Amino acid sequence: MKTTYDLSNLSWSLTGHAPFSWRFGKSMETGIDLRAEAGPVPAKLPGSVQRALLDAGLIPDWNAGLDARACEWVENRDWIFSAVMPDEWTGAGAAFIVNCEGLDGPGSLYINGTPTGEFDNAFIPHRFDITPHLKRSGNRIAFLFTPPPRWLGQIGYTSRITEMKPRFNYSWDWVSRLVQIGVWDSATLEVVTGGTIAGVEVRTETDSAACRGRVRARARFTDAGGLTVIAALELDGTAVVRVEHSPAELQAGITFDADDIGLWMPNGAGGRTVYTFRLVLVDQQGNVHDQAVRHVGFRTVEWRPCEGAPAGADPWICAVNGVPVFQRGVNWTPVRPNFADVPFEEVAKRIRLYADLGMNTLRVWGGAVLPGDDFYDACDQAGLMVWQEFPLSSSGLDNYAPDQPEAVATFTAVAETYSARRGHHPSLIMWTGGNELTGRPEEDPEGIQRPLDTDHPLLASFDALVSRRDPGRRFVPTSPSGPRFGASEEDFGKGLHWDVHGPWNLADGGLEAHRRYFAADDSLFRSETGAPGASPAEIIRRFSGGLSVTPGTRDNPLWARSGWWISWPEFVKEMEREPGSLEEYVEWSQERQAEALVIAARACLKRFPRCGGFIVWIGQDSFPCTENTAIVDFDGKPKKAALRLGELFRGVTERGDEV
Repeated sequence: MKTTYDLSNLSWSLTGHAPFSWRFGKSMETGIDLRAEAGPVPAKLPGSVQRALLDAGLIPDWNAGLDARACEWVENRDWIFSAVMPDEWTGAGAAFIVNCEGLDGPGSLYINGTPTGEFDNAFIPHRFDITPHLKRSGNRIAFLFTPPPRWLGQIGYTSRITEMKPRFNYSWDWVSRLVQIGVWDSATLEVVTGGTIAGVEVRTETDSAACRGRVRARARFTDAGGLTVIAALELDGTAVVRVEHSPAELQAGITFDADDIGLWMPNGAGGRTVYTFRLVLVDQQGNVHDQAVRHVGFRTVEWRPCEGAPAGADPWICAVNGVPVFQRGVNWTPVRPNFADVPFEEVAKRIRLYADLGMNTLRVWGGAVLPGDDFYDACDQAGLMVWQEFPLSSSGLDNYAPDQPEAVATFTAVAETYSARRGHHPSLIMWTGGNELTGRPEEDPEGIQRPLDTDHPLLASFDALVSRRDPGRRFVPTSPSGPRFGASEEDFGKGLHWDVHGPWNLADGGLEAHRRYFAADDSLFRSETGAPGASPAEIIRRFSGGLSVTPGTRDNPLWARSGWWISWPEFVKEMEREPGSLEEYVEWSQERQAEALVIAARACLKRFPRCGGFIVWIGQDSFPCTENTAIVDFDGKPKKAALRLGELFRGVTERGDEV
């Protein structure tokens, strides 16, 4: 049997130390007790070091002005989260396992001052057997985090980045530097006294025409001799199918069928039914030793060629249960840089907003982490199809994925955990190798930026993994998948533009040139297209940090924080004067963003099924940027562009036509 205790219920404290100094009880020179440089302060799990320090008043709000710079010292210390476990947790039990779904930063777990295991990968779960290190009472648990890598940010060399930590925290064009340190997902203590379920993977297959489904499940167990496994498919708490098997049969894999199933359809294309798959491990007396739950659904996903596509082009019409669907949505980035501290309701709020705006797709960008199971549950319920990228992204100086054998092995192992943990969800329709991965710069003298394909060893390894572990889902080596990175006006009509990225700004000529460009567009899919729009004036003022809120130019340090997207000079050129106020500029900027995105989205929509979809870069602001391509502001409220796109997308029929 297994009893699970939530470590978030403990009273945690946090201390910060000069590296290694915490190892000494007293200074070797003076014999004086060494005190922490910071703390102790109260802390939470899940939670970041930065949030605990902010709450204690030890660092400023990194969202304000240039105060993110005053937080960077945190990265250069060792940090210890510690707590004492109740004696009743560590009493009877054959084994005691600390299970952590996400640890952001290199470090070690300590029990009563003894190291029990190390961690150095934010993308995978970690399990630590602490049984040998427990004492009768007063057991202290501590997570030690040592300094993270110095730089993994937007500008660099993808081919050299093999550290297993989210990159966006180091600054991107939509967020200032805040290198999160801490426990970013659930952490539990499992007390084991008998048989347990050690892992479950479940997949479904669907005959949508006959409303018949098939469930394939596999599980691992410990000490399950003499026990029975009950597998059930449930809907609204009632078992639709219930079968019994031995643990050995589950380990080999079982299959069962279900008739008269409800289908899962994307938002705007019909209803959706989500089932519960439950495994229960019981003894002969019916006592439950362990159980596991996964949410599943039944749908077929086909990828069909776009109408009129050139021979050999990748298929970009997504048909769900036989219904061609125009994919429309946003690229998903974390709600906050300190995502460890974000209540799930803030995530759910944005998912509901996108669904309410008539969207049906989220592309989860590869520069962050795998979202939690609750994210996927919410997408299942909302009908939002998910493209999940593995944790790789472009770097500007080179965008070539690492190809060293050890890096290929490490990244593939991460991808395997992604598939194992999220592959059951009906909302997940596609895996992608990473964001904007292209050939080596020296092999691209014309600057075409050809996206990588499965000739690359890492992407070939991803492809093989998906084929083996998740054969019902599509794998695309990178986004955009090409054969060209972007779509150039001079090459329209040549069949070169399949899945493309850009533009993210208006070219010379403003909205009229933008309108001409999209009127001639021949791309089969646009997985990233954006336009800049200012944040509300109230947000800009609230987070100015005492800096001047105008003018909105790169000479203003407040605006330079996200200086890629400043349109102030365009206002001056168009109006032949400076804005009369910040509010006037914001109104102009948001209207311009809305018009640019609606022009682009409507043009793609009108070409369906010659074009398969349109995904905006990006959805929500993670940082109070003065101006950015986000269509949802820092407070989670839609900008004018989101509202206008919602009017367009809510009027789309199942075939993709505008009503």
